[in-house]
Amino acid sequence: MKLGGGWVWRLLFLSSLAVAAMASSDEPSEADVLDGDGDMRLDEEEMQVLMADDDEEEEAMVTDEEQFDEDKDGDETSENDANVTFQVTYKTPVPTGDVYFAETFDDGSLDRWQPSKTTKEDADDEIAKYDGKWMVEPLKENKVPGDQGLVLKSRAKHHAIAAMLDKPFVFQDEPLVVQYEVNFQDGIDCGGAYIKLLSDSGSLSLEQFHDRTPYTIMFGPDKCGEDYKLHFIFRHKNPLNKDMEEKHAKRADVDLKKFYTDKKTHLYTLVLNPDNSYEMFIDQSSVSRGNLLYDMVPPVNPPKEIDDPNDSKPDDWDERAKIPDPEAVKPDDWDEDAPAKIEDPDALKPEGWLDDEPEFVSDPNAEKPEDWDEEMDGEWEAPQVPNPSCETAPGCGEWKRPMINNPQYKGKWKAPLIDNPNYQGVWKPRKMMNPEYFEDLQPFRMTPFKALGLELWSMTSDIYFDNFIITSHKEVADRWASDSWGLKKLVASANEPGIFSQLLMAAEERPWLWIIYILTVGLPVGLVVLFCWPKKPVDDYVYRRVDQPQSHIEEEEEEEEGGEADEEEKEAGAGEPAAAQDEGESQENNGQGDNQVGADNEEEEMEEEEEEEESEEIKTPERTLEDEQKDGGDVAGESHKQAVRKRRVRKD
Repeated sequence: MKLGGGWVWRLLFLSSLAVAAMASSDEPSEADVLDGDGDMRLDEEEMQVLMADDDEEEEAMVTDEEQFDEDKDGDETSENDANVTFQVTYKTPVPTGDVYFAETFDDGSLDRWQPSKTTKEDADDEIAKYDGKWMVEPLKENKVPGDQGLVLKSRAKHHAIAAMLDKPFVFQDEPLVVQYEVNFQDGIDCGGAYIKLLSDSGSLSLEQFHDRTPYTIMFGPDKCGEDYKLHFIFRHKNPLNKDMEEKHAKRADVDLKKFYTDKKTHLYTLVLNPDNSYEMFIDQSSVSRGNLLYDMVPPVNPPKEIDDPNDSKPDDWDERAKIPDPEAVKPDDWDEDAPAKIEDPDALKPEGWLDDEPEFVSDPNAEKPEDWDEEMDGEWEAPQVPNPSCETAPGCGEWKRPMINNPQYKGKWKAPLIDNPNYQGVWKPRKMMNPEYFEDLQPFRMTPFKALGLELWSMTSDIYFDNFIITSHKEVADRWASDSWGLKKLVASANEPGIFSQLLMAAEERPWLWIIYILTVGLPVGLVVLFCWPKKPVDDYVYRRVDQPQSHIEEEEEEEEGGEADEEEKEAGAGEPAAAQDEGESQENNGQGDNQVGADNEEEEMEEEEEEEESEEIKTPERTLEDEQKDGGDVAGESHKQAVRKRRVRKD
C-alpha cells in the first residue's frame, strides 16, 4: 500500500494546526491585551511599553514621564535584542468624570478605611472577633512597581473593613457601575472576595460593621468546595410590611473556575440601569445579564394568586388513573409457589472432582500464640487455608448442581390494570387572591448606600483587592481600568511561559494530554519515516539494464544485416538471392492497395512483437556485476546479436 506525498504533507499540516489551536487557546492575543472585549481603549499616552537592552533588569521598571519620552526618542527602544526587559510606565490612575468612590491604595496607607472592632454574632468566641489582618502591599507575581493593593493577610479568621463614599449614591435616573480587582494569589480553598454597599442609615457605624449590618448590594466572587459563584444580591423592601428580602441573580453563563485558580488579577464589574436591566463582567467580558423583575430568585413581585390554604381534598376524590381489572381471574395453571431458581437438570459433575477432599484445611505451619489462654480464649484451632489438593482439581467437597432460572416461575399473580372510569385528575387546591401581593415595577430604586465594606471569612490568605471605583458611567470605569488593570494584564501576558511550558504544565494537571501530544507529534513523524525513508538495496552493487543510444543500435543492426546476408548467400546459393531480389522488386513495383494494407499490418505486428520482446527483457532478472564478470563480455554480445537476428527474421 502506497500513499502519495500529498497525504503526508496534509497530515503534517493538520497536526501543526492542532498544536497551533492549543497554543492560541491559552496565549492572549494583542487585541485582548489592548482592547479586551472592545470596551477598553488604550492609547499611547495611557500605556507605553519600552524594550531596552539591560540584562540585569528582570522586572518591570517605573520611570517618570520625562525619562520615558527620552527613551522613546532614543534608538534603544527600536532595537529587538534577545535580552530585552519589560518597562512599564505606571502612574496612579485618576478618575475622569463624576465618581462616588475611587481607591487605589498606592499611597500605602489605610487612613480612609476603618477596620471593624466588633464581633460576629452566632459564632464561637474563639473566632467571633473580627481580628483578621489587612495590609497594603504590591502583588507577589506580575507586579507593577508603584502599584499597591489591599491584602487580606490572615486565614481562618473573620475580616471586616469599610470606607465611606465621597457622597451617597441615590438610585434615580443614573446607572450604577461598581468595579474592582481581585487576585487570589495563593488560590482559594473556601472563602469569598465580594464587597457590600452599606445602606445609608442613621445608625451606620464602620467600627461596628459586621455580618448583619444592612447593605443594599452584595457583589463579587465566592467559593465553597467546588462551587464557584459570582454573587449579585440586592435587598428589596416589601412595600406592604417593610421587610427586607434578599434577591439573588441567576448564575453566570461561563465556567468561573479559572478565575480562582490562575493567580492572575481579574476585573469584576457590575452595571445596573434605571430600566431594571443588569449585567456582570469579568475582565470586561460579559458573563451574566438579566432583568431585576424576571431574573431574580425569589422574584421581586409575588404572584397575584396563591393556593387557598383552607381548601382540602374531598374524601371521595379519586386520583387513580389506572386500577386493577375487577373482572380478571387468575389462570388455573398459575403457580405462585413455584421457585424462581431450580437446579440445572442437564448439569454433570466435572471429571476429577474430589468429593472426599474439603475445600479448606487447617494451616500446618500455624502455631499457637504463646499468650493464648485456653481458659479465657477457648481451645486453639489453626486457621483455615485453601486445600492444596484442590488447586489442580476442578473442585472439592460435595458437588451440587448449579441453579438456573425456573421457566415455570411466574411470581405472585396480579390483575392487569385498566383505565379508571372514576378518575377525576390530580387534585389541586383552588386559587385565591394573594393578600400579600404587590407590584413594584421599579426595583432599581433601591435603598441608597454611602459606604463600601468587605466582610469576609477565608481559609486562604493573601487575597488582593485594588482599584475600587463607583460611578454612573461605564466609560469612566473603562478608562480607569485601562490605566490600572490594563497594565497588570499586559505585564502578566508578557511573563506568560512559552507554549512548550504551557503544554507541560497542562499535561501535569491532565495526564491524558500526553496521548494527544504523542499522536500529534509521533504520528506524522512515523508516517514520514514509513513513506519517505529510502529503501536499502538488497545487494551493494546491482547491474541495471541501460538502453544503448539508438544511433549505435542502428549501426550494429546494419552490420549484422550485412553479415547475415553473406551467410545466407553461402548457404542457399546464388540463385535463391537473385530470385528473392526479383520477387522483392516486383512487389515494390506493384503499388496495389492490397499489398500496401498487408505491409501496414505487418509493420503493426512487428511493432507489437518488439514491444513484447522488450517487456520480456525487462521482466528477466537483473544480472549482478559479479555474474557478468563470470560470464564474460562475449555472452552479452551474443545475446544482443541473437535479439537483433530475431527481429531481422520477423521483418523478413
